[in-house]
Amino acid sequence: MTESRATPLQAEHQQLGASFTDFAGWTMPVRYTSDIAEHTAVRTTAGLFDLSHMGELEVIGATAAAALDHSLVGQPSKIAPGRARYSMLCAEDGGIIDDLVVYRLADDHFLIVANASNTAVVLAELEQRVAGFAVELRDATDCWALIAVQGPVSKQILAELTEADLDGLKYYAITEAKLAGSNILLARTGYTGEDGFEIYCRPEEASRIWAELLRTGTPYGLKPAGLACRDTLRLEAGMPLYGNELSRELTPFEAGLGRVVAFGKEADFVGREALARRRDEGAQRVLVGLTSTGRRSPRSGYAVLDPATGRTVGTITSGAPSPTLGHPIAMAYVDGIYEEAGTRLQVDIRGTQDDVVVVPLPFYRRQES
Repeated sequence: MTESRATPLQAEHQQLGASFTDFAGWTMPVRYTSDIAEHTAVRTTAGLFDLSHMGELEVIGATAAAALDHSLVGQPSKIAPGRARYSMLCAEDGGIIDDLVVYRLADDHFLIVANASNTAVVLAELEQRVAGFAVELRDATDCWALIAVQGPVSKQILAELTEADLDGLKYYAITEAKLAGSNILLARTGYTGEDGFEIYCRPEEASRIWAELLRTGTPYGLKPAGLACRDTLRLEAGMPLYGNELSRELTPFEAGLGRVVAFGKEADFVGREALARRRDEGAQRVLVGLTSTGRRSPRSGYAVLDPATGRTVGTITSGAPSPTLGHPIAMAYVDGIYEEAGTRLQVDIRGTQDDVVVVPLPFYRRQES
């Protein structure tokens, strides 16, 4: 049995009294105090996350953009230096191998962030796909630690530690910066539905940066936050999680993410034919939001039922009580005829049928300042 890896911040999490879980082969903090307190901090002030388990792959070379246009369903060649896009790596049959964030650091230099559970698979797949291009593909996961500050006051906290132009750093942009005396990559990205920043730093500098962020942020209400609240935050924001809403058996079109597929690019890309066919045929099952006024929450794997017939018409992919909204929420794949907002369905919760209603995603959208 492979031993779980520790992030460079393991000692800091232990000192803060974190509870840990094994996640994708990493020992990760699941919570420090309470899930609700950490969730609420991110929505109202700010939360501090260790995301060093994520995979970082670098593609460098004169034809890096063309190599990624061929490898991914998006069009990285259209990303301006200093910007980022959400994309996917799909198989020949259109199935999702992983969802990714692609940063263009320079004309010939891309940074790809993969899910921790899929990093090795993504690396192996990209090695095959870029083999005919003049590029270097590096697994840089061990070269980076990743810390996120997410929430409405995240900009104020970082402003005390960096002279970077935070107002000028747009959403889905990245820049080289100095923060707390360390050279970093600073991105305005996140997975919580709030404004926030992700800090790519050298592993040996992560502990000091973490401590400085806590010291500076605590007066603003910053709290260290674990994986548990990260999951409820992304669920409220309607953001898919690989292994729940996304999988090898699904294409971007079932997930409502067909927009990430760039059929207009000149380059052929892996999965184009199958994805075009799925686009034209239409998805038979679709991802929807569900809400309930009951006290019990639908959970992953629970059956979604047509109340008129009792027939199973879908499956819950993620569900939890929403700390922000005060009632249970869930995402589910259902037969396409049930996707209209306002449709009344039921969920089988341990043998009892609880009423739910189809609602648009996301459940929560932050107020623009």
